[in-house]
Amino acid sequence: MEKSRLLTIFNTFSKKELRDLRKWLLSPAHNQREDVVQLFEYLVENTDSANPESVHRELIFQTLFPGETFDDARLRQTAHFLLKSIEEFFIYQELRSDEVRSLTALARVYRKRNLDKPFQAAMTAARNAHQNHPYRNERFQRDEFLIQLEEYAFVESKKRTVKMNLQEVVNALDVTYLSDKLRYSCMVLAHQTVYKTDYEIGMLREVLDYVEKSNFFDVPAIAVYYFGYKTNVEKENPEHYQMLKKYILQYEQFFPPSELRDIYLLAINYCINRLNAGKSEFGRETFEMYKKGLENAVLFENNLLSRFTFMNVATLGLQLKEFNWVEKFIVRFKDHLEEKVRDNIVHFSTANLAFEKKDYTTAMQLLTQVEFDDILMNLNSKRMLLKMFYEENELDALESLLESLRNYIQRKKVMGYHKANFTNLIRLTKKLIKVNPYNKNTLGTLKAEIQEAKPLAAAEKNWLLEQLENI
Repeated sequence: MEKSRLLTIFNTFSKKELRDLRKWLLSPAHNQREDVVQLFEYLVENTDSANPESVHRELIFQTLFPGETFDDARLRQTAHFLLKSIEEFFIYQELRSDEVRSLTALARVYRKRNLDKPFQAAMTAARNAHQNHPYRNERFQRDEFLIQLEEYAFVESKKRTVKMNLQEVVNALDVTYLSDKLRYSCMVLAHQTVYKTDYEIGMLREVLDYVEKSNFFDVPAIAVYYFGYKTNVEKENPEHYQMLKKYILQYEQFFPPSELRDIYLLAINYCINRLNAGKSEFGRETFEMYKKGLENAVLFENNLLSRFTFMNVATLGLQLKEFNWVEKFIVRFKDHLEEKVRDNIVHFSTANLAFEKKDYTTAMQLLTQVEFDDILMNLNSKRMLLKMFYEENELDALESLLESLRNYIQRKKVMGYHKANFTNLIRLTKKLIKVNPYNKNTLGTLKAEIQEAKPLAAAEKNWLLEQLENI
């Protein structure tokens, strides 16, 4: 019993859900078995117990059926009926949570019973709830389609020779389809980038052409996801990003927080891609999008900020010399990090702040407090040490670090952009150490090589060029 599906579900209930479920089970309309109620009460009292023995089958059976011989089949039957009652409760709760669809379903029942006035009353309530809904995402468009479809079914059932709302049905279906198609096309792009998986997106070219010709940009979901897709496919055209940013800021109140978070990340990831491609102007764009996402709290999940977002924000702010802002950011948002990574991330980010302010003593002291269980954090710590050793003229330590960094990249099998970026940094730093400061041709050649190196993060490129100028 201790590993059953029933117990797994039970461990997810809040106290309020348990109270509501108890009322459900006590209602004869939903359950008429006393043993089901008794099993429910037993699990309420014992699933949180520190003693796992309390949920063994024999002990439960003795509690439910005192004095009777253990019958596993009978206990399984009781558990089965409790599970079915819980699943029916879940279905009811889910349906009731969507007012528009609940009212539309009620209207459908009245239509099938030929109760015209109750049907119209339910449809009016559904339309009002629909229009008063705060969001205008794909779910809103689909609800509009379902309302129009139910209205058509009512009129058609009466065989009236009046104008049908078929145009409205078709229009609502088009908007729903376009919104959904564009949203999931954006999700495919994001998934392909991470997992290198190829997808076939049927009719996408026709969808894009239709949206362009028909000018659907007054529909928030279509406008945002159309330019989200175009931005991430036609990366060299910054006008798409500017339109995406425009519609995000114009329509952000029309999306629920979880969806808005994905939309922000769609824009942010594009900016990061451009930044990594050497387009330094996107540093400020990325930073401002992160700041906006922090202000409206869409970058949080369950009141937590991911460590990657935290470090990206701090790093970008430092690259833009926003030292005071970053210092306040670390203090203000550190408690939104998961507790198990909090100290590590704070020490690393504070070390990075000290490093950018040229306080190398403090930076090195803080780096000794960081536990390097994350590859990227380790790489970035070594990046800081590389620059500090060079600027402090600790060339023996620098050469040793460069070799250990090269070995680390190979040993840890660092992949993709990060491997290429750090490989270029190692190679060009070695050349910087050995370059003849009195040979202008050699200096010019190295400068051109640094400028043309790809991939090489803008911060690394600028640092190498600055050191070259100071030789």
